[in-house]
Amino acid sequence: MSGSGFNLGLDDASRAGVYEVAAGDLPVLAAAARDAGLLVRRLDLDGCRDKRALLLRIATVLDLPGGRGGNWDALMDALRDLEWLPAAGYVLLLDGTGPLRASLPREFDALAGVLQEASAWWAEAEVPFWAFMDGAAETTDEAP
Repeated sequence: MSGSGFNLGLDDASRAGVYEVAAGDLPVLAAAARDAGLLVRRLDLDGCRDKRALLLRIATVLDLPGGRGGNWDALMDALRDLEWLPAAGYVLLLDGTGPLRASLPREFDALAGVLQEASAWWAEAEVPFWAFMDGAAETTDEAP
């Protein structure tokens, strides 16, 4: 049993991906991910009014090296690298996605696609890379 009492199989890279969850589940997922030895980063997307602000918020939270993540391709490259954040696996918890989905649906879909692609890339290396988004989205799967 894990220290928090939660063992959700988050160390299984083959199950990792982008999932929608209730906002209240994010703290439980954070605890389970830490217990599984994964690096957890929480992204509060509330207030992101455009693509530039969204990418800057992600770059800041992930501590991307300078010049990385300025567009979708650069973000994808950075997410496939993460050498500055060595870990057995990664969990991104995305908060405040509702306003982003409503005001910037193309950017939201692009972000979900980049995260899914990063997860698939890491799965080939048998490293779990999860993204959990609060709320509903057509571009995500159901939670594990």
